[in-house]
Amino acid sequence: MWNRLTLSNIALLFLDLILIVFLVFDFGFKNFQEVREYKIIALPCLVFALIAFNVYKYRIFKKRGQNGTIPKINLIYLSFLVVFEMVFALLNSEQTLAQDMFNARYILEYGLLFYFLTRLSFLLRRIYALYFNPAILFVGSFGLIAIVGTFLLMLPAATVNGISFVDAFFTATSATAVTGLIVVDTAFDFTPFGQTVIMVLFQLGGLGMLTFTSFFAYFFKTGASYRESLYMQNILGHDQLGGVMSRVMQIVVFSLIVEAFGALLIYVSLSPEAVEERGFFAIFHAISAYCNAGFSLASDGLYDVGLRFNYFMQWTVMVLIVFGGLGYHIAYNVMQYLRHFIANIFKGRRKKFIARVVLLNTKITLVTTAILIVAGTVFFLFSEQPTVLQEHTTNFGKLTTALFASVTSRTAGFNTVDMADFTIPGILFMIFLMWVGASPASTGGGIKTTTFALATLNIITVARDSPYIEIGTRRVASDAVKRAFAIISISLVIIGTGILLLLIFNPEFSLIQIAFEVFSAYSTVGLSMGITASLSEHSKYVIIFIMFLGRIGLLNLMIGLLRSMNQSAYQYPEENIMIN
Repeated sequence: MWNRLTLSNIALLFLDLILIVFLVFDFGFKNFQEVREYKIIALPCLVFALIAFNVYKYRIFKKRGQNGTIPKINLIYLSFLVVFEMVFALLNSEQTLAQDMFNARYILEYGLLFYFLTRLSFLLRRIYALYFNPAILFVGSFGLIAIVGTFLLMLPAATVNGISFVDAFFTATSATAVTGLIVVDTAFDFTPFGQTVIMVLFQLGGLGMLTFTSFFAYFFKTGASYRESLYMQNILGHDQLGGVMSRVMQIVVFSLIVEAFGALLIYVSLSPEAVEERGFFAIFHAISAYCNAGFSLASDGLYDVGLRFNYFMQWTVMVLIVFGGLGYHIAYNVMQYLRHFIANIFKGRRKKFIARVVLLNTKITLVTTAILIVAGTVFFLFSEQPTVLQEHTTNFGKLTTALFASVTSRTAGFNTVDMADFTIPGILFMIFLMWVGASPASTGGGIKTTTFALATLNIITVARDSPYIEIGTRRVASDAVKRAFAIISISLVIIGTGILLLLIFNPEFSLIQIAFEVFSAYSTVGLSMGITASLSEHSKYVIIFIMFLGRIGLLNLMIGLLRSMNQSAYQYPEENIMIN
């Protein structure tokens, strides 16, 4: 790394630092007018310096016969920003150009913010090159997002009346872990800037910082190094090394398309009287739903008076939650099958055999997800008739509410009812759904549907005295079964410890309230019985720790720490252990 620390790289680092300082002061300090007066000098100088440096880098690359794609794209991007800024400012100018620059932000400053994000992705790639351990980098990336998010949420422009460190750290971790538990009101305590920061945090937390950095690297350089491919292969669980970076592109593009389509449907479903700023509201909730984050711009969530009977919006949110909870791998495998199935319709006798297109992992995930959703819906339809379903007068409304409760319990965190009104059986079944959670390699949490399915199938296998779990014509690998039971054991230890600590720090709350809160935090659900904001500072730190472990998975961290240990080439004699 140090041999690359040339004068040009030092200058680039210096420019990046200046850009960070400028953006922090420009966006983060709402009452910083005495410094903002110098923006008319600082902004043009900064943009000119960035353009000049990229011209220099482009000429150096060309002189050496190297690929100058990055500085070339940067030059085109910065040039367009300058042109659009001038045109937009002239068309919308109400005062002099200098006065407009003091009081308003146009395209240039938001464009520089995006430019900085791309620069940050390349900086993180340099950091990744120092230490090759995908599990540790995966965990570290979430920690980095949470720390940076905490700093941004503590900026004066992010909140209406300020925020303490523990509340900012709690909110940033909840967003990064796509949990949705809140200690302050997202709708009223945060400004549009703070709400945007939260939205970016759960977008990064849902898809992963490494996914985005690899996406930018692949987009700008039209390729990736062998080490970067190994990173993403380990994180995504992709079988083939050659196509892993193109899969990263597909994941990001697919996610953005689904979120955009969901935002459009949510926008259409909203009336102008129901919410203000329908566009931002729709985008925020679409991303929050797809990432299973559960954050809402309504103080009562989707239980808000203007939203609780908006069934069209609720169905849209449910579809986004399911898509995000399944993950791109499942969606891609299903699309593969549908493509072959439709092609076979028009091929007549030249049909291709497609029985093996759908992977065993996809079958287990889809079947388990369907069983859990249907079971939850039926259970809530019976258990909650005298409570939360009572205000819905139509059968369609009752079905939608029960279905939404079943879907959102599996890591989404939105609520269309008051959770405190649920019956005890309903609460206990919801805790079970939260614990199981979503699917592997998705935006959701929990122990995962495949883990629960393998544990259940293993019980049947042991009862039959069979050596392996067999499904159809496939045998489940023993390593997968061992990993499933390790995940279950770890989850119960963390949840049990969390419940014990919260009962000590907040004895005024009941066991069911504490258990619901801890299960929700570990499974990154975000549902609460209304006690989150009243937790003591010690309890908040416990919940922060549980949310973080629930998102990254303690097993991933342990694998990253212990994988480098040498494995013995010998085996000791086997001895049986009494179980019952």
